[in-house]
Amino acid sequence: MAELEVMMPLPELISFLSSLLQRVATSNDLNPKLHTQKISAFHGLTRPSISIQSYLERIFKYANCSPSCFIVAFIYLDRFSQSQPSLPISSFNAHRLLITSVMVAAKFMDDMYYNNAYYAKVGGISRAEMNLLEVDFLFGLKFQLNVTPNAFHSYCSFLHKEMSFQSPPLERPLNLHCSFHEDESTNCLSIFGV
Repeated sequence: MAELEVMMPLPELISFLSSLLQRVATSNDLNPKLHTQKISAFHGLTRPSISIQSYLERIFKYANCSPSCFIVAFIYLDRFSQSQPSLPISSFNAHRLLITSVMVAAKFMDDMYYNNAYYAKVGGISRAEMNLLEVDFLFGLKFQLNVTPNAFHSYCSFLHKEMSFQSPPLERPLNLHCSFHEDESTNCLSIFGV
C-alpha cells in the first residue's frame, strides 16, 4: 500500500478528494430526483459555512492520520453511498460524512488515533453527535471495514489516474463509472455516478 501513496502527494490528494466531494454534493443538490432524499443524522439544518476543501484541510491538519487513512475514508464513503442509496452525498451531509469516515478509517487503519471527543472538536460538532454519527456510519457500512489490498490498489490507481489527467484542476469531467473487481465483491464508484 505504501508504494502507491508515494506516487500521490498527500496535499494534492486532499485537494483532489475535496474537489471531487464538492462536485458530487453540488451535482446531487441540483438533481430534482434527490430532493426527496431521506433525512439522517448526517444532515445539517443548514449548509455549513466552511467549504468541503477547507474542512478536509482542517481534518488533515489536526487529525494526523496516515496517508492510507484518507484513501480508506474515500472507500468507506463509496461503500456507504452504495449501501445507503437514499442518502446521497449533498452539501447538507458531506461534512459530517467526511469527519466520520476519516475517524472510522483512522481507528481501523492507524496504530495511534485520537478519541471521538477530539474528532468532534476538529469537526465542529459535539462529542455526543460524533458518537451517534460513528454508530450510524458503521451500521450503514454493515460493519464491513476491511479493505483488501486489491480494493486499495484499485482505488489508489483510479485516484492517481484521475489526478494525473488534471492539468488545470477539475476542468475535465471524471470517468464516473469505473468498476473495480475485488476479492469480496464488485464495486462501482457510486457516489460519483449518481
